[in-house]
Amino acid sequence: MVEGGMIGDIAWHRVVETEGPEFDIGFLLPDADAEAVDAHRSWMEPRFLEPGTGRLVMAVQSYVLRTRHHVILVDSCVGNDKERRFHPPWSGRTGTDYLNRLGAIGLSVEDVDFVMCTHLHADHVGWNTRLVDGRWVPTFPNARYVFARTEFDYWSELNKKGKKYSDGCIDDSVLPVVEAGQAEIVADDHAFDDHIRFEPTPGHTPGHVSIHLSGGGQAAVISGDVIHTPVQCREPAWSAVGCADRQQSAATRAAFLDRHCETDTLVMTSHFPSPSVGHVQRLGDAFDFAFVGG
Repeated sequence: MVEGGMIGDIAWHRVVETEGPEFDIGFLLPDADAEAVDAHRSWMEPRFLEPGTGRLVMAVQSYVLRTRHHVILVDSCVGNDKERRFHPPWSGRTGTDYLNRLGAIGLSVEDVDFVMCTHLHADHVGWNTRLVDGRWVPTFPNARYVFARTEFDYWSELNKKGKKYSDGCIDDSVLPVVEAGQAEIVADDHAFDDHIRFEPTPGHTPGHVSIHLSGGGQAAVISGDVIHTPVQCREPAWSAVGCADRQQSAATRAAFLDRHCETDTLVMTSHFPSPSVGHVQRLGDAFDFAFVGG
C-alpha cells in the first residue's frame, strides 16, 4: 500500500477518510450507457466496480504536503455533522476518525499551515470546519485557507440563491473560514512557491484547479476531480453527474490525460481506490492508469 513518498523535498501522505463502494456507475457517469459499461466489467470488477451492485469503489481522501517550511493539507473530505441534501451517503456523518488519521502521521490540527481546495464541492471542503458548541469553526486554527478566485466567486454568488445550490457546504465549510479571517483568495494560476502551483482545470466546476508539484527533477499533480474513476481514462468523454459543464469537463480531462501520458509525472487522484496514485499510459486511442505499488 502506497501511503506517501517524496517529490523533491516535498514529503506527501494520503489521509483516507472513507473508501469502498459508493455511487452507482450509471448515476455518477450519466454519459455511460449500460452496454458500454458492460464492455469494461472484465477489468473493473471487483477492484473498481462492485459486482452485482454496479457501485463504483472510490476513496474520499486528502493529501498532506510537508515542505521545508510548511504543512499543507489539500482537500478536506466530507467531515462530520454536515447535512447534505444531494449526497445522503455524506449527510450527518458522526464519529469518523479522520482527525485521528492525521494524528497517525504525526499531525495535530494546530500543525497545519495551509489548507488548499481544488474546488468547493462538499467532499473537498468538509473538514475545513467542525461543529463546536453549535457553531462552525475552522478545524485548523493556525491555517490559511487558499481558494482560487474563479471558484470562490462562482460559489459565493450562486450560494446567495440558497444553500441548496451548494449542498450547504458553502454555508458550513467555506464562509465560516472567511468570517474567521483565515481565507486567502488567489489567482487561478497561483504559485505558492517555486515548487507548488495551481493549474486551472475547469469543467467539473468553473474554477477547478489541480495542484502541480515539482522538485529534484520530479513532478506530480494532485488531480482533484478532473477524473473520478479509472474507467474515465479509457472513456474520457464520460463526465460526472456533478460536473458544471460536462463537455468542458471531458475536454479538460482528455487534455490532462494527454499532457501527462507517458511522462514521469505522478498523478495523485482524489477518488481512485488505493493506492490512488500512478502514471497515465497510452491505450490505443485512449489511456490507461498504472498504479504505483500495484
